[in-house]
Amino acid sequence: MNYLIGDLQGCCDALDRLLAEVGFSPSRDHAYVLGDLINRGPASLQTLRRLQELGPSATCLLGNHDLHFLAVAHGVRQAGRGDTLADLLAAPDRPALVDWLRQQRMAVHEHGWLMVHAGVVPQWDLATTLQLAGEVEARLRASDLHDFLQVMYGNTPLRWDPALSGHDRLRFAINTLTRIRFVTADGSLDFATKEAANAAPPGHHPWFDAPGRQTTGVPIAFGHWSTLGLVNRPDLLALDTGCIWGGQLTAVRLHGDTREVIQVQCEQAQKPG
Repeated sequence: MNYLIGDLQGCCDALDRLLAEVGFSPSRDHAYVLGDLINRGPASLQTLRRLQELGPSATCLLGNHDLHFLAVAHGVRQAGRGDTLADLLAAPDRPALVDWLRQQRMAVHEHGWLMVHAGVVPQWDLATTLQLAGEVEARLRASDLHDFLQVMYGNTPLRWDPALSGHDRLRFAINTLTRIRFVTADGSLDFATKEAANAAPPGHHPWFDAPGRQTTGVPIAFGHWSTLGLVNRPDLLALDTGCIWGGQLTAVRLHGDTREVIQVQCEQAQKPG
């Protein structure tokens, strides 16, 4: 069986209970974890080690919190007040954990589903999304990662242009794949609004409802947007159900053309921020 799993954010106990609930077997099953593997929860180190233990039976995407940890670990950013990365940063196997995280994916298209952490802009089709994700993956695995992390952050450029190149192209791809919520029809991103889909700023749409979206008809699964709650449409799965905020950790079991939602209640509750 194949399982799509929403944001963990360091809630390893919830992950273990979810895997037990579905009777997950690494020799038979495969888990796709949709990014934000760590941070804000109580057990970031334990979570990464647990995912490592799953070996080839787990495919993990990188979310904004995972990239943040890479930047902190390389001394490019400071840990924030709400971060829970101290156990990871102090771990004796930190270099191996950092290297493992760098090898994870930015987007996957398997079993008929495009999987991303946050979403896509309307101008990207499936091939473009996978191409840009691959470019980012290659850059994160390069020997000069520290240099790239220094220019990875920033909100510009705000609008997609296929002529983008260099750091601007990669930064826009990262911002889209790990941070997008609302977007205009011309592919301009909004980073300020984090509320539910009905809170779109003027001229903006939730990315999955943007007019002219080139991935329309491609089933997409994503996390990142906890205020959406569970969205379960024929061609859309939003699976960040606020585990870290006292909600649920959600998985969807795919079996042929059928799907089943499985949830476990999370005991860890943080204040959003």
